[in-house]
Parts: sequence; structure tokens; C-alpha cells
Amino acid sequence: MKKKFVFSCLFSLIFSSTVVAVDKTQYRRPDHIPFPASNPYSAAKATLGKMLFFDPRLSKNRNLTCATCHNPSFGWEDATARSVGSQNTELGRHSPTIINVAWGNEFFWDGRAGNLEAQAQGPIEAAVEMNISMDEVVDRLSQVSGYRNLFTEVFGDTGLNETNVRKAIATFERTIVSGESPFDRWVEGDENAISLAAKSGFKLFNGKAGCVSCHSGWNFTDQKYHDIGLASNDKGRALISGNTEHNFAFKTPSLRNISQRAPYMHDGSMNDLTEVIKHYSGRFLRRDSLSPLMISVRLSPSEIADIEAFLLTLTGKDAAVSLPILPY
Repeated sequence: MKKKFVFSCLFSLIFSSTVVAVDKTQYRRPDHIPFPASNPYSAAKATLGKMLFFDPRLSKNRNLTCATCHNPSFGWEDATARSVGSQNTELGRHSPTIINVAWGNEFFWDGRAGNLEAQAQGPIEAAVEMNISMDEVVDRLSQVSGYRNLFTEVFGDTGLNETNVRKAIATFERTIVSGESPFDRWVEGDENAISLAAKSGFKLFNGKAGCVSCHSGWNFTDQKYHDIGLASNDKGRALISGNTEHNFAFKTPSLRNISQRAPYMHDGSMNDLTEVIKHYSGRFLRRDSLSPLMISVRLSPSEIADIEAFLLTLTGKDAAVSLPILPY
């Protein structure tokens, strides 16, 4: 028993020194949320944006909200493979999370929106989603005295207009930040915050498995577009850029709160993290547009389990989200 204990201690020391070789500081949480100068933060604006985010009056038939597809209970996306929009229409893609979008530079899976204000407008006016024009949204909200007063309070003389609707929603979305996770506590020096299996998974993530090639930084995304070899006819980024090199390429998602966000991939085609990891280890389609970062790696069942153990440490303890009281 004593020999076994000594070996365990030596293994822990050797393993810890190996993991420290990875620069953990690249994963340290930022200390503030970035808001653009063109749309600075205020608590009143974020509160107004939250009301709009959860208000069904922003959909033609008053039966959908932004939260329909970006549900806080499911990691700010939804639990179906593909989202459902207007007239019960199944959409072509799984809803992307809005967690940590304040640090994004382009939005939607294909990056067609250059900022969050534009992103906020997209689903509202899309015929297959909320299916209503911004003019009609403004008209509806203008009939509600509570909204008229709130927009005047937040935006002054410009009051309730299309631009300010988008600004309010975007401001609220920027406040959706993943909470401190066990991984964050480990990065800050608490060696007991995550398991040995998770530490092994972190080493594999940054080394043999090569996950860090795309899932980098504190938010675990390079903000770029890659064809990862999914069996899909969706051309992704190429539909926006017109560049055939972007065929089947989609934006790298954040891995924060990943345990809450099944099913996975832009098409919702994978039900659990084990399936995802196995895909990246070599179960992908080879084609001309495949990202050069997609390299087959032989992973043992225990290595796959360790990577998953690490990924599970990225889920933070987030505050409960209360529904806003809507103006009437």
C-alpha cells in the first residue's frame, strides 16, 4: 500500500509539471465585458433589451421570442437538432449559443452579421423565423406606453426606433457571460478544482488531440471558419463569401458551458460529446475544402473519456435567469 501511495504521488508531481508546460494564462477569464463605443452599456438599456429578447410581440404571430431558439435552460441555444421558426418551420441549422458573444467579431454560423446589432435584426425579419419587419415591430411597440417611456428614458430624444431596438437587444446579449467554472479555478491556482482525468484531457486537448488549433483562448474559439468534414449539403461560409475554399465551413463555436448545449454541431447531428470527440479523431469526410487542421488522431477510449472530463469542467455556475415583466 505504501509503495502504491508513493507511486501515486510521484505520478501526480510528474503529471503536474507536464501540464504546467502549457501556458494556462491564455485561458484566463477577462476582467470586463467589452461594449462598443457606438453602443455603450447601461443597466437600463440591458434591462430593456432583456424585455425585448423575451417578448413575443417581436414575432409576426406573437408566438416566438429570441429566447425560443436561445433558451437559457439549454446553454442559450435550444435542445432540438434544428431550430423551429415561423409556422412550425424546421430551419436548416441548430441555433448557436449567445454565451460570450460580447467577444465575437462576426455572428451566425456563417458570419453573415458583422456585429450584434445586425445579428439581432436577422431572425426578427427572416421569413422562416420570426417573420416580421422592423417597421412593424416599431409600430407594435409604439402602441405600448411602457415601451415608449422606457425607450425615451434609455435613448433620450431618439426614443423608440429600429436602431434603438437593435441596440437594446445587442446590449442585453453582451451581458450573457458564462460563469466561473472549475477550469477557471484551476487556471487561477486551485489544483483540486478539477480531476486528474480532466488534467489529462487538458493535456490531450492542447497536444495530441490538437483541439486547441481551433478552440483557443479563454472562450475556446478562434472565431474562424472551418470545414470539419460533416456529412452535410450546407455550403456554410461559402454562401456568404462566394469563395469555394469556404465550402462547408462554419464558425468555430465556443466550448464554454458545453455540457448544457447538446445536440452539437451546426446541424445538431451529434447527441453527445463522446460522439463529437470521435468525429474529430478521424470520422470525418475527406474533400477538397476540408480544413488542413483536420488530422486523424488515434485516441484510446480512456483518452476520449479524459478529453470529455476536461470539457465538462468548462461549464460555469451561472445565475438563474428570471423572466422580465413586460410592459403593457
